[in-house]
This record gives sequence, C-alpha cells and structure tokens, in this order.
Amino acid sequence: MKETMNKTMVDYQNLLHDFHMENQHVIDLNELKRRIADGQKVYVLGKNPEALFLKNNLKISGLVDDFSEKPSYWQGLDCFNSQDLPANSLVINCSTSIAPLSAAEKIESIPHLQHMAYSELLRNISHEVPLPGFVKEAKQDFSSNENKYKWVFSLLADEASQNIFNQVMSYRLTAQAHHMEGMRVRLSDQYFEPFYGTLNEKVFVDCGGFDGDTSEQLAIRYSNYKKIWMFEPSSINILKAKQRLANYKNIDYIELGVSDQAGTLYFNDAAGSASAVSESGNSKIQVTTLDEFINERVDFIKMDLEGWERNALIGAKRLIFEYSPVLAIAVYHTISDFWKIPEYILSINPRYKIYLRHYTQGWSETVMYFVPQGN
Repeated sequence: MKETMNKTMVDYQNLLHDFHMENQHVIDLNELKRRIADGQKVYVLGKNPEALFLKNNLKISGLVDDFSEKPSYWQGLDCFNSQDLPANSLVINCSTSIAPLSAAEKIESIPHLQHMAYSELLRNISHEVPLPGFVKEAKQDFSSNENKYKWVFSLLADEASQNIFNQVMSYRLTAQAHHMEGMRVRLSDQYFEPFYGTLNEKVFVDCGGFDGDTSEQLAIRYSNYKKIWMFEPSSINILKAKQRLANYKNIDYIELGVSDQAGTLYFNDAAGSASAVSESGNSKIQVTTLDEFINERVDFIKMDLEGWERNALIGAKRLIFEYSPVLAIAVYHTISDFWKIPEYILSINPRYKIYLRHYTQGWSETVMYFVPQGN
C-alpha cells in the first residue's frame, strides 16, 4: 500500500514569481560590461551554450577548468585553474548538468575570487540572455501540462521521491542551484536502490550498455545473477564491455540498439556515454525490439537511451505486461518523459509502484523506478 504523505507539488507559478521578485537589483549584461571596462577580469565555468553565449557577447578572459593537467582551450578561450586566476576576478558559474553546487563551493572557497551563477542573469524577465535549454523546456511543458505533473506526483510511492521531484522541478524551472541542496553526485549508485528488494537469481536487461559499466555493477552487486542481456549499438563500446566483463559469466552482448520496431536508424556515436539516435547522426545502426529478441522471463530492465526510452518501451510491451520486471528508466533527457513514461507504462501494466531518484546536483541523471506490487 502506498504510504500516506502530505507533500504537495511545487507551485511553479509562485516559484517563478518569487524568482524574479527576490532581488530588486538585477545583474545584467550591461553591468558586466561596465565591470570589464573598469578592469575586472571575468571568467566562465562550464562548457555549454550559456558559457558560449557569454564568450560571444562579453570580453571573457578565459574558462575555468580545474581538471586539465596541460594547457588547453575551449571555443577559443584559454583554460585556467581557479587557483591561478588574478585577484578580484569574477567567475560566472554556468555549470548546470552535474555539479553546480560543488563548482560554486570551490570558487567561493578561494578568498581572492568573486562568484556568481548564470541563473542570476535570468532574473531580468526581458531575457537578454538565453534560457538554458532545460529551463525553457520546463517552463513550456509545465504551462501546458501542469495537471500531468500533479498526477505523477500523486503516484510517487515515498516521501523521498516527492522531495526529489520538487527539488528537480524547481531547479529545472529556474537553474538556481540552491534548490538542489543536499544532492550529491553519486553515479555509482544509479539503478541500484533498496526499495525493489533482492535481485538474486534474476535476468537483467541493460539497454544502452555503453562500455559495460552498469552490467559490471549488476554482476558485482548480484553475484549469483542468472543472466545479463546487454544491448549496445556501438561496436567499439561492445569491445570495451567484453574486455571489462571478461571475468563474468552468462552475459549476452547484443550489438543492436532497441526501439519500437526493428530496422535501421541514424546514430551519433561520437558523444561517448551520451551517444544517441539522431536524424543527423554520423552512422547507421541496426535496432530491434526487446519483445522480438527476448523469449524468456526478464526480471529487471534498465534504460538510459539519451531520449529514446519511450520508443524502446513500446518495443518491450509484451515483456512488461507478462513479467512485471522492475524498470529503471532515465527520464531526464526530455522533461515530458517525467509524465509520458509513467503514463505509457501504467497503460500496459498498472501493477507498479513508482519511485524517483536523482544522482547529480544538476538537471541530469534522474531515474524513475517502476517496482511491481508485492516487492
């Protein structure tokens, strides 16, 4: 039975109103230009469209990169270690995906530096700076589908899921990192949670297997697993996975993508773990459906397909209906997946409890879990 909770979903309209009214003084591009004209050095932190916009519209002195061990460059900017920046330099934190809080803490710990977040520039409702893509997308979908989000929120099975939902949505609507206070970057925990119980002697399906990192964790955590199916369309990644998992048994490496029907799709295979199906991809891949390829019971299906999850779920309709496997599905690539994915899965099989967990301090790596009733 779903535990009784009194949480309510974040009021997105009040959230946005408070965001723009919080401070009367709004930092804008003109003020930054005045500071630069007065001699202040300004640097950006983060490699994304927001940092590139600032680089193209301000006299930016460089990019902060504490992870490069040799001289490097990004979009024509020299990269610097934060410790080496001149006194009184201003660092604009454009980090949004993985660790914006940790990035801010690092800069704020250096006494001779000033720090501000890109989100501060968004307080100006004239939007002279572009909204990050994830913020623009969230505002648009919330305004059109608020009741869908309320519906999903009402289905969440525990208070932790509700808290995470409110934190993630508040961040995605404003890019204000303080909404993610308490979150940690814990990628090694992704897909492994105590609420779905023991998974010993089970059959796992790893969709978007990359280089075998998740399959390896499955093999380690559930050492007496029955079998692992690993689907990965990249031959290079399949080779890496076979090397990585050479000491583990009963793993089938399937050099195919998964979708709603078998066939050929374009694929961008140059983006590492973020490689995805794309209309302008640089290569073609063969895809199958899980229903067509697997003719046995499965107990756990993981999907992180860079936005292709709904298509793959359509191709797994029979398995989901017949076996009620635990589902661990990435929902962060497109915000509407937060409601479209549960809407589809429950239309196939309503016998699921829904949990939500998040594994970074930014907008990425949110996983929705579907746990069959009785687990």
